[in-house]
Amino acid sequence: MTREEALEYVRPSLKAHRYEHTVRVTDTAVQLAERFKVDVKKAELAAAFHDYAKYKPLDVMRRWIVNDRRLSKDLLHYHHELWHGPVGALMLEQEIGLTDPEILSAISCHTTGKTHMSLLDKVVFLADYMEPGRNFPGVEEVRHLAEKNLDEACALALKNTIVFLVGKERTVYPDTFYAYNGLI
Repeated sequence: MTREEALEYVRPSLKAHRYEHTVRVTDTAVQLAERFKVDVKKAELAAAFHDYAKYKPLDVMRRWIVNDRRLSKDLLHYHHELWHGPVGALMLEQEIGLTDPEILSAISCHTTGKTHMSLLDKVVFLADYMEPGRNFPGVEEVRHLAEKNLDEACALALKNTIVFLVGKERTVYPDTFYAYNGLI
């Protein structure tokens, strides 16, 4: 599947601003993949598909989590914003036959990170975090680190996320801690 085909597939599922975000994430993922010698085609496809399930109804995503043994039921105890990655990966596997485990992993963990992230996982995670449309405290420092060191940039992005969530007195998904701990 080409980049254009992937983007056209996800377009009807996304609001206009989310589609524009997806295009920017895809561009950023390609840049990071080239910089850090990661398979550009896989990075492009994972990034294009990363938010496919973002606006799926919560009851539909909940059913996927409850009924698919590959998904952790723990997801149900955390904010539903985390569901679209893992659920989207499974939906894409079923709907279009996407079977590449590296691409599916990158889609699945793009919001939370996870322990032992692959280079592709890190590229898509970081591209989503720092694409040019993002503007929040700490993102410029992450962009600067991403010029030279993928692990340090991901670690700072994870740290920023953890600090933000703790500051808002919100729960932090354990995989985010595991990803951070694995990188430092």
